[in-house]
Amino acid sequence: MSTETKPRSTALVIDDEPQIRRLLRVTLEANGYRVFDAATGQDGLVEAAQRKPDVILLDLGLPDLDGVQVLKRIREWSCAPVIILSVRDQEEEKVAALDSGADDYVTKPFNSAELLARLRAALRHAQPQGADAIFRAGNLEVDLSKRLVFKNGAEVKLTPIEYSLLRLLVTHAGKVLTHRQLLTEVWGEKSVEQSHYLRVHFAHLREKLESNPSAPELILTEPAVGYRLVCR
Repeated sequence: MSTETKPRSTALVIDDEPQIRRLLRVTLEANGYRVFDAATGQDGLVEAAQRKPDVILLDLGLPDLDGVQVLKRIREWSCAPVIILSVRDQEEEKVAALDSGADDYVTKPFNSAELLARLRAALRHAQPQGADAIFRAGNLEVDLSKRLVFKNGAEVKLTPIEYSLLRLLVTHAGKVLTHRQLLTEVWGEKSVEQSHYLRVHFAHLREKLESNPSAPELILTEPAVGYRLVCR
């Protein structure tokens, strides 16, 4: 009996730089992806609609449309993970893209191994999970259905706020969550300026969950933007 070949994930690259498109095509195809590309925002929207890719890599500095505008139009009809690839590294640019529906933000020049890891995380997050899903990363295990958290097999007691923050990170594992998103989800719209809430509670979470809280490996900070849970 023949073994069925696992279908390859499709990736759409929207970037006006030919060198970047070539580099990404070579890198992604070497790692099993089927790759399509577009050099403009308008062509990217057409390709996204026709190809229905599993993941989209989007540059912000396109010649015809701003990348965030392209992202917002994609989000009108598609839930495919979108990873921003941009030379823009300002806090406002990152926050605007993430708040507009991007799943991650990678600054150029990028490390290919890290980009591939973030692609895998985005694709894992895009796969529907049952309500009884158990999340595992490193020595951390979270049973979402029973609201239980374990470190090295031992149960860890979290406060309600700590658990709420961790649950958000788990259900968006691998994705950067902005300060605004976290504050709105846990404390409500009126708390979006209270970023000190996050510093305090994430410090407590790291004390309880990280092997070395001063050098975290699970809950990572995206400086001036937000937090991300490593999805391994």
